[in-house]
Amino acid sequence: MYTNMIVWGVLFAVTVIAEAVTLQLVSVWFAAGALVAFVMAAAGLPTVTQAIGFTLISVVLLCVTRPLVNKIQVKDVLPTNADAEVGKTAIVTEEINAKKNTGRVKIGGVNWKARSENGGTFPVGSVMIVQRISGTTAYVIPAEQTTVTGRATG
Repeated sequence: MYTNMIVWGVLFAVTVIAEAVTLQLVSVWFAAGALVAFVMAAAGLPTVTQAIGFTLISVVLLCVTRPLVNKIQVKDVLPTNADAEVGKTAIVTEEINAKKNTGRVKIGGVNWKARSENGGTFPVGSVMIVQRISGTTAYVIPAEQTTVTGRATG
């Protein structure tokens, strides 16, 4: 009886800590199931009954509340500052050269490390379009390789 209480208590504690650390509603249902199984163990019910109680409570809560949680979660992801730079015009301030591993561009007054999306070399003053941002590096293509929408043509 006490062994089962310890097992369910530890499982409860681990799932609560996991929930507190992630804040993503990944283990709250299992915490509730473990709490019910702990109470069942304290009442002296058989181990099989405790396991069934844990499973039943966890699954029922998961099935009932998860759709509600998905409805109320914020779905609109605001772009980060870096994401907002994609599609913007950039001016080369240091030659972009893949072989020398050099390159910097200025995007809206901010200086970024830059790499050519296609591996080309571009001199200072070249007009580029930002295709993506990875970490602190802007990946760019020449402005003449873009269409009106800013997408690469080839």
